[in-house]
Amino acid sequence: MDETFMLMLSNLLHLHNSLDPATSLLSSTTAAAAAASSTSSATSSTSLLTSSSAAPLIFFTLSSLLSFLSASKQKSSPSSSAAAKNDAASASATAAASSSKNDAASPSSDYSVAAFRALTTEHIWSLEAPLREAHWRSLYGLSYPVFTTVVEKLKPYIAASNLSLPSDYAVAMVLSRLAHGLSAKALASRYSLEPYLISKITNMVTRLLATKLYPEFIKIPISRRRLIETTQGFEELTSLPNICGAIDGSHIKIGNGKLKHVSLNQNQYRCKYGYNSVLLQVVADHRKIFWDVCVKASGGADDSAHFRDSLLYNRLISGDIVWDKAINVRGHHVRPYIVGDWCYPLLSFLMTPFSPNGAGTPAQNLFDGMLMKGRNVVVEAIGLLKARWKILKDLNVGINHAPQTIVACCVLHNLCQIAREPEPEIWKEPDENGTPARVLESEKQFYYFGEGLRQALADDLHQRLSTR
Repeated sequence: MDETFMLMLSNLLHLHNSLDPATSLLSSTTAAAAAASSTSSATSSTSLLTSSSAAPLIFFTLSSLLSFLSASKQKSSPSSSAAAKNDAASASATAAASSSKNDAASPSSDYSVAAFRALTTEHIWSLEAPLREAHWRSLYGLSYPVFTTVVEKLKPYIAASNLSLPSDYAVAMVLSRLAHGLSAKALASRYSLEPYLISKITNMVTRLLATKLYPEFIKIPISRRRLIETTQGFEELTSLPNICGAIDGSHIKIGNGKLKHVSLNQNQYRCKYGYNSVLLQVVADHRKIFWDVCVKASGGADDSAHFRDSLLYNRLISGDIVWDKAINVRGHHVRPYIVGDWCYPLLSFLMTPFSPNGAGTPAQNLFDGMLMKGRNVVVEAIGLLKARWKILKDLNVGINHAPQTIVACCVLHNLCQIAREPEPEIWKEPDENGTPARVLESEKQFYYFGEGLRQALADDLHQRLSTR
């Protein structure tokens, strides 16, 4: 019998003796045995029957109930123990599953090398092509085939740097930063890396894009085939012959904290729109592909000064670029030219509007409208650039690395345009409010020749369109 029951029965005997000492629940023989050993429990039915008190019967009933409870406890104990073990195992399994789920949902596991490898080798090919490309663009700003092109071209250079991370993983990390505008600190938290390492990898990848891939994907249209294709594309759009590109500038905003190490006057970075910036200059073709990029000026400079400081200007002035396509317009020898707004100087190779406010003759105003339609191509190209690579909306890299980061985004933009990637909603630039550019003394001959060309083009356009 259970030791707990024997203890309760012993206490019950002591209580009975104190209440009814004249009657014993046990026979004398059994009582003596019970006193000698706690393991004996034989009761005397004779003493109960002959007792004149009701107490023995009550206490016998209580002892029987306690005996029954004790026996029930012993039977249920093994199953209860097993149930407890099962409950513990179930709780442990639930906790493990919860922990596993939390680990899978944590940023570090979502962006780990293992998760990236699973995405590129298994998951990515289990999706339908449209879903696959849309998913990849949401992560890295471009489709998977374009991503693999970038990786293959950069892989030899990244491998030579002895980077401890896989090349494709490093490129994906940087593209994610450029596409979403993340800071080094935010990206470090996502990828469980130190911010300095994120900055180092970003600088390496953007430098490679801006130097190794630039010559391949940003080219002046010198070849006759591409030159004809470009001029025909612009003529279909504007009815103006021999346009080979459209030029414009754009301010790339930079945080004030990125200028703290600038030794010169920081006010030079304050642009006309009221924030600190560096100035980007691009020339685009009719497909919104950049064929020249320059980032050499702080935000305080104007478009004309930046243009004159560019390599493109020096090559055009010196005649280093030979456009192998010329036409005759009303007796004028017209070589391919680029178009821009009134913030640029009128030159023989750069056509600008007659008037910024439509104050010219009907022929001049018609020419201005068509020229600005051609110029709008580069405005849209810049809008696409900033829409795709959101880091350009508020640049969060050091000022020394700003130019290469901007140029790298231009290279990636061209890759997207060449691959015919879907165009996102265009980022709207502030309205242009610059003053007309003045002509330098050294440019006078180009200006006078440009004046004659512009008027001849305007008169020819007006005549052609008015007779249709």
